[in-house]
Amino acid sequence: MTRARILACLASALALSGCVSFGAEPPPSLLTLTPSTSAPAGGPTSGTAGTALVLSEFEAPARLDVTRVPVQVTDSEIAYLKDAVWVEKPARLFRRLLAETIRTRSDRIVIDGDDPGVLADSRLGGTLREFGYDAATGSVVVSFDAVRNGEGTSVTTRRFEAVVPGVPAEAGPVGTALNQAANDVAGQVAAWLG
Repeated sequence: MTRARILACLASALALSGCVSFGAEPPPSLLTLTPSTSAPAGGPTSGTAGTALVLSEFEAPARLDVTRVPVQVTDSEIAYLKDAVWVEKPARLFRRLLAETIRTRSDRIVIDGDDPGVLADSRLGGTLREFGYDAATGSVVVSFDAVRNGEGTSVTTRRFEAVVPGVPAEAGPVGTALNQAANDVAGQVAAWLG
C-alpha cells in the first residue's frame, strides 16, 4: 500500500469517527431515593398472613413513567429538567423506599413485589400522581394515591402529598428535595397503615 493510500484511509477513518455516535452523553450523575432510616441486617423475620403486607407494582402517568424529572411549566405544558436522570423509574424507586419505611416503623413483614404465591391478607397498591418540579412555585411535589384492601371485599384509598418549596431548578437540589418529599410521603403512608 502506498503512503498516499494509507493517509487517505486514516483521514477517512478520522472523518467517520466524528459522524458516528454510540449513544447520548451520559449525565454527570444519576438520582435515586434513599430511606431516612433502614431496617437492620440480621436474622429472619417471621409473622402471619394477617400481619404481612404485599406492595404491588405502583402505577404512574406517562410523564412519570420515564427516568427523567418532569417540570410543570404551565397548567398544560411539561418539560424535563436538564441533567436530572433517575437510576430507574420513580414508581419503582418510591415502592422500594416505602417498603423500607414500613419495615422500620412497624412489625409487619413487607414483601416488595407482586408475587401471586405470597400469602398475605393485606396488599397495598396505588398511583404515583406527582413526582417532579413545579416551575411556577419553585417547589418539588410528591403525591401518591394509596389503595389498600381491607377485610373481605372492602377497599380504602387515600391521597398523600408533600411539597418542598424554595428549590432551584437544578438537578442536585431537585433530587435532594424529591428524596425529602418522598420520605415524608412514605412516613405518612406508614403511619396510615399502622
